[in-house]
Amino acid sequence: MFYITVILLSDLVIILSNAAARGLFSDLRGLLFLALSVIGGTVAVIALDGAGAFIIRWLIPARFFAPDSTAFAVGAKEQKIYRKLKINAWKDRVPELGVFTGFDKGRFESSTDVGYLGRFLVESNYGVVIHLENALLGPLICLLPFCRELWVWLPIAAVNFVLSLLPVAVLRYNTRPLRFLYERGMRKTANAVDRGPQI
Repeated sequence: MFYITVILLSDLVIILSNAAARGLFSDLRGLLFLALSVIGGTVAVIALDGAGAFIIRWLIPARFFAPDSTAFAVGAKEQKIYRKLKINAWKDRVPELGVFTGFDKGRFESSTDVGYLGRFLVESNYGVVIHLENALLGPLICLLPFCRELWVWLPIAAVNFVLSLLPVAVLRYNTRPLRFLYERGMRKTANAVDRGPQI
């Protein structure tokens, strides 16, 4: 609901500010075209986000998103930044729309189940890449014929950029503790195998 509210309010602000700057309040046809351009641009950027997610999910090899991939490791300094941003205070407002790998992260079952933690990390890694792609490719809506004006596509792309980076921050914030649990579980499993059955 938070994202929907932000998107609707942003569209309204973009329409009203553009209408005021261009003196369109007395030009019903121009105001209608502006409103449709903003709404169309918003729908287009959401569709672009979805298409990007689909392409990443099916074209990038799954091994790139492995739970122990160094590309997704989160260092102590990065984690400190997230704490300064007080992510714990607002992270639950960021919607969980993932399920990129058919895995439901909302059902956190066990901090010792290595298989579950591994799948959780894979899903998070997909989410990071997909949301980063969403943030960066939003400006492509300027190529649409109804969305070419700078003060229409730029604010839409800016809102998309921010709303895409929020989940990245949340996912990265959660990655460090999840990886700690996952790696500890993997070490315990490896040690149990090395010791073999106890007689």
